[in-house]
Amino acid sequence: MLKSSYTKNLMEAGCDEAGRGCLAGPVFAAAVILPKNYQNEKLDDSKKLNLGRREELRTQILNDAIAWAVASVDNGKIDEINILNASILAMQLAVGKLSTQPQFLLIDGNRFKPYKDIPHECIVKGDGKYLSIAAASILAKTYRDDFMEKIDLEFPEYNWKQNKGYPVEKHKTAIAKHGITPYHRKSFKFNEQIKVPFM
Repeated sequence: MLKSSYTKNLMEAGCDEAGRGCLAGPVFAAAVILPKNYQNEKLDDSKKLNLGRREELRTQILNDAIAWAVASVDNGKIDEINILNASILAMQLAVGKLSTQPQFLLIDGNRFKPYKDIPHECIVKGDGKYLSIAAASILAKTYRDDFMEKIDLEFPEYNWKQNKGYPVEKHKTAIAKHGITPYHRKSFKFNEQIKVPFM
């Protein structure tokens, strides 16, 4: 089972993002405060879980968490400040939306910018090490997937309900054929074989 906490006594929020490597759509982030000594053997990095298990765990996280929040940064802002800064901003926005202010932040990955006066620690592959980060990864992933399935109704030719905006072959082929949408990230380097003029 993943570790329940990083500190002994501080109220911790685990933070993670989803959608960083996509060609389209926002980047989503979540912050989750779980009870001290929380235990859940099923909770893990969202990338290791199938759809059914992620949905099951999302419901459990929302019920069990002391506080949780989800935030997003759209493709326009990603183009303006770059995806790394947008991912950090999304995590900061999620922390800011928490109903209970944490005393310590556990950040998935190796980069973050201080938020207010809350100390933080970056944990590489933290979503596979700490329960709160894993919980945040599941919320960020499932809420972003819901968003991508919603905008798939506007642009079904890109098959976002399946690929969620990631650069799979069918998505890149659709870009080559139809061009980009208002949801695509113009700052991203598309595959060299795709000659798409950005508008």
